[in-house]
Amino acid sequence: MKPYASIIVFLLLVLSSSVASIGSYCATEKQIAYDLNQALALTLAEKRDNVITPDTIRIFNNHLQLAALRGKAVISVAARQKDFRCYAHCSAATIFGISDQRLPMALVSLAMLWGMMSTLYFRRRSTTGNNVQSYGGLIFCAADSRFYNKHREHVKLTPMQQQLMEMFFRSPAYVLTKQEICDALWPKKEDASDTLYTLIRRLKPIIEANSNLHIEADRGRAYELKNKA
Repeated sequence: MKPYASIIVFLLLVLSSSVASIGSYCATEKQIAYDLNQALALTLAEKRDNVITPDTIRIFNNHLQLAALRGKAVISVAARQKDFRCYAHCSAATIFGISDQRLPMALVSLAMLWGMMSTLYFRRRSTTGNNVQSYGGLIFCAADSRFYNKHREHVKLTPMQQQLMEMFFRSPAYVLTKQEICDALWPKKEDASDTLYTLIRRLKPIIEANSNLHIEADRGRAYELKNKA
């Protein structure tokens, strides 16, 4: 599967969820509007006066067919001289809460699951291609220039540590002389012995914690990346 195909599927799921959510909202809005108008008409026919009292609100709520609307719908009056009109209102939040959002939520959950599974799939695939080298439980992926442990977790290295580990993995026997390392990492430094020692000392625990490897020194003349005994 190509990355763009995975993205398209994700976007289709999100779009489907949005369409389903809006559709459910609009359908519920129409149902609520009908219920409010019916309840208002019955209330006005029963009261037969121009005054809205608490009793009017009670009657109005009793005529509502949708139980979720009771206590949330509002009656407002627009008065112009002797004429007046009554309107029944319901907030967008109430409409959304009453609407059936189970399908949209299921589609959103599916989209999130698809996104996570796709990310995991492509991450694992990136560490199992042709440009992958594995040694002692440590994996080097040339495609993204990263090292991974046996659990496919990224091993975080500093730029200098990264460069040294790549040198080890490019060496046929995983052996590097002190001079090779210093010439590659500090070409302008006359004596980089102390810097190299510090680099190796800090790199050792990271490698040992993420693989079955350790760095062994040969009397300060060379360093070898070896499997633990």
